[in-house]
Amino acid sequence: MYELKIISQFAGAHRLRGIQGGCENLHGHNWKIEVCITGGRLGKDGLLIDFREIKGETKTILEALDHKFLNELEPFRSMEPSSENIARHIFESLSQRLNTRAVRISRVTAWESDSACATYWDDKEIEGQTN
Repeated sequence: MYELKIISQFAGAHRLRGIQGGCENLHGHNWKIEVCITGGRLGKDGLLIDFREIKGETKTILEALDHKFLNELEPFRSMEPSSENIARHIFESLSQRLNTRAVRISRVTAWESDSACATYWDDKEIEGQTN
């Protein structure tokens, strides 16, 4: 198996409703986003997938979040714009754009600071590979 990783970033504001503490107040982060892609076979060009394609699709998704109040955006109107849900949103969006029979988004990590992050991956994908 091969794994590729790209790192991108975006800045955004949010507030987390229903929790105790300062995060209920409007605040922002400079999120660092790690996208990992796996696959077992390289193409004739010696690549799993071109990094430009991964970066381009990730950029498109992050542009919709960059310098925005995340609570006002779909899908965060109905779910909290936590790092966990941001990672899941990016994972699901990239999966729709990039997953093929040969390549899968394996996980997305959203770093909200240098010392705190959340990672999302599809448990069904992993279960299907190990059984």
